[in-house]
Amino acid sequence: MHSLILTMIRGNSSSFFALLLGGAVALAACGKDPETTESTSQTTDPTGDNTTSTSGSTTAPTSDSTTESSTGSASATGTTGTGSTSSDTETGCSFIDCKDGGGGGAECDIWAQDCPAEEKCMPWANDGGNSWNATKCTPIDANASLIGDVCDGGGVSGIDNCELGSMCYYVDGESGMGVCVPFCIGSPEDPSCADLGDQCSISNDGVLILCRKSCDPVLQDCSGAAACLPAAGSDSFVCIVDASGESGASGDPCEFLNACDPGLFCAGADFVPGCVSTGCCTEFCDYSDPNKDDACLLKDDGASCELYFAEGEAPPGSENLGACILP
Repeated sequence: MHSLILTMIRGNSSSFFALLLGGAVALAACGKDPETTESTSQTTDPTGDNTTSTSGSTTAPTSDSTTESSTGSASATGTTGTGSTSSDTETGCSFIDCKDGGGGGAECDIWAQDCPAEEKCMPWANDGGNSWNATKCTPIDANASLIGDVCDGGGVSGIDNCELGSMCYYVDGESGMGVCVPFCIGSPEDPSCADLGDQCSISNDGVLILCRKSCDPVLQDCSGAAACLPAAGSDSFVCIVDASGESGASGDPCEFLNACDPGLFCAGADFVPGCVSTGCCTEFCDYSDPNKDDACLLKDDGASCELYFAEGEAPPGSENLGACILP
C-alpha cells in the first residue's frame, strides 16, 4: 500500500511525498522544490507548488520550493511518485542567493521590501508565462487596499492596488477581484506570519511568500476561488488559488499543484490509473470512511483510497487523510 508523505528536502531530512505532483510555487530554494508550483489558472493568481518526494520525514521544510500558476491549465514541475518532486521546482540556491540571476530574476528582496519609497517588491512573471518567477519594484497605489480587503488583481504583472507587504491573491476569474494577502515575514530560514492562524507558504522558487489560511483537504473549506492543497515547506494544508481552468478533473494531466479542481491534487503518474503525463489529478478521500473507495472516480480502473501520510507519520488531524491512488 502506498502511503504518501509530503516531500521535502531540508538538511538530512527527506520525505517521501509520493502523491503530490508539484505545483507551480517555489519555496525558499531557487531550485526544484519538493512542495508545489503554482500557476495562474485564474486571471490573477497562480498557485503552483512542487515538492520533491523522498523517504524520511513528514514535514516539508521551508527550504523546499514550490511553484504555482495563476491561470488556466497549470502544470506542475514535480511529481508525486517516490523520489519525484511533487510541488515546486528546486534550483539549489536560496532565494536571496538567486539575486544574481540564479532563480528567475530577483530585482528586489521580497522579504526586506528594499524598493524605493512609494514602491513595493512584488512577484511577477518576467518570461511572459502564467506563473510568478521573478520579483520587481512596482508603485504602491495611492489608495491602497488593506490586508483582507477586496482588491483589483493584477495577475502575474506584479501590479495591484494592495498595501505594502501584500499582494492581490485569490482572484476571481470573472470579476478580476481578489483579496489582499500578506507576505510572510522574517526570512527564508525563519519565516512566520503576523497572524498566528496563518501558515507561511513559500513557493515558486522563493518568489511567492504568502501567509495563507489553514484548511481541510477533504472538506475543502476554503472560500472564493481557492482549493485546499499542501502548503509549501510544511505538512499542513492551506488555501491556494484554483488554477485548474477548464481542466482539472480526475485523471486529467497536470503539472502544477493547483492545476486540479478543488478536492483533487496533482499526483505522480505511477499513482494514477492510465496517466500518461508526468502527473494526473486524483481525489483526496477520508480513509476512515467505510465506503472510502466510492470517493475515487477511477476506482473501476484500480484506484482506491489509501493513506496520504505513512501510518504514524501524519500530523495531528490528518491521520485519516487519504488519496485515491493505485494500491
